[in-house]
Amino acid sequence: MSKKRIYLSCPTMHGEEQQFVQEAFDTNWVAPLGPNVNEFEKEVAAYTGSKAAAALSAGTAAVHLALKLAGVKEGDIVFVSDLTFSATCNPICYEKAIPVFIDSEPDTWNMDPKALEKAFEKYPNPKAVVCVHLYGTPAKIDELMQICQRHHVPFIEDAAESLSATYKGKQTGTFGKFGIFSFNGNKIITTSGGGMLVSDDEELIAKARFLSTQARDAARHYQHSQIGYNYRMSNVVAGIGRGQMLHLEEHKAIKKRIYEQYKAAFADIEEITMNPLNPDGESNCWLSCITIAEGCPVTYEQLMDAMEEHNIESRPIWKPMHLQPVFADYDFIQVKDGISVGEDIFNRGLCLPSDIKNTEEDMQNIINIVRGCFGR
Repeated sequence: MSKKRIYLSCPTMHGEEQQFVQEAFDTNWVAPLGPNVNEFEKEVAAYTGSKAAAALSAGTAAVHLALKLAGVKEGDIVFVSDLTFSATCNPICYEKAIPVFIDSEPDTWNMDPKALEKAFEKYPNPKAVVCVHLYGTPAKIDELMQICQRHHVPFIEDAAESLSATYKGKQTGTFGKFGIFSFNGNKIITTSGGGMLVSDDEELIAKARFLSTQARDAARHYQHSQIGYNYRMSNVVAGIGRGQMLHLEEHKAIKKRIYEQYKAAFADIEEITMNPLNPDGESNCWLSCITIAEGCPVTYEQLMDAMEEHNIESRPIWKPMHLQPVFADYDFIQVKDGISVGEDIFNRGLCLPSDIKNTEEDMQNIINIVRGCFGR
């Protein structure tokens, strides 16, 4: 086994991050809030083209506040992408609302507009629709938003994985009522942990900041008229984010090169298909993924085992939410009977190492291992 560990996707620091963090220490702004938080919000808002942003402790916190600000309450139905990480869905249950999972379409692996239409036929009055841009690839936003607008239901974008990805020239996370970004350690940029809620409704973002700082009323004493949360990002963490923002486009370019290198390397193996990209947008290629042809004797588990023998990390595709034990009692909407699109992708899919620090030797090592499993 190689001594060097090749990761799926891990933080890449550049040096500017330390300068902003040092500034926080030098000015004693180490407690929550401060200049780095304010500037990080402005920088993300400016980059994405949003009117306002709230820096929070996690992308999950941003999803939760988006739901609250959309008016989601106990017993309300929320339509949500099925093929995603559980952090997209857990906040629905925080509010004792009811998630209804919407299947993917094969073109982008994202929420299927036809399945969403079918969901509205069954449940005419959901409180919100939460759509994920999976692995950094934009969903079919126009079609999904038209459906939501026709039914007068707010569209919320979980763009946790898609910061810097665009759809028809516009940043993901800026189409709906709210957009959510994550800065977890494996994302395209990181703050070690953290998230951002963006919107063109500046009053709602101000409300998000209020709720995220324990909903303390404007009084000299400590007074609270509603339940709040400890969801604000710290000034130190925000300093890391400011340094990372300087390299976002650089990270995106490298991620795209990784995707194209894998695509070219496996072009002659008909059993391998790369994760599809939306031709109406530009993915940030956060993770490069493959599916293996149905009936192929090689499985994704075998590929994972072969790479792990060489100290290389890979990961299965997200297991769809409707298959998770914790969500077993909730409804799932798919267009056709039988195995759903999301389940089929999960059964045959694998996330390949997509770390931007991978050397050419690392990439060739990964590629050779995968090709070897297919006898190439």
